[in-house]
Amino acid sequence: MGMRRKSRECALQVLFQADINGEEPETTVYFEHHRVSKRIEDFARHLISGCGAHRDQIDTLITEYSVNWSVDRIGAIERNIMRIAAFELLFEWTTPPKVVIDEAIEVSKKFGPNESHAFVNGVLDGIRKGIEQGKIACAKDTRQP
Repeated sequence: MGMRRKSRECALQVLFQADINGEEPETTVYFEHHRVSKRIEDFARHLISGCGAHRDQIDTLITEYSVNWSVDRIGAIERNIMRIAAFELLFEWTTPPKVVIDEAIEVSKKFGPNESHAFVNGVLDGIRKGIEQGKIACAKDTRQP
């Protein structure tokens, strides 16, 4: 498994735990109990803080592109997988958009219920297309080429 996939999985577990327990992600003790390399932890923490910093914007997009579903109605696993991927789509250039979506699908297959990956794929692909068509503003100035 690649370093970034492992980071995404760690970030998902932290965000899921915080979501379920009503905590702030920064207060979880995940990394105290799960040994990972510094690179994996650093990228996971970057994803976690990015999701937190842009949560309202990300949740609005997820709601908009998951027709007839509010973020609160989406399962916690799927919701947090999509938050991570949406953050990457909007604020990162280090991974191509299609790879971000493929990674989210694979993480969803591993952690989510059956067929949840199809829902994740549909929502994220809609967000990707919205960005490409200029319907969704992203922080291109802050994204790394």
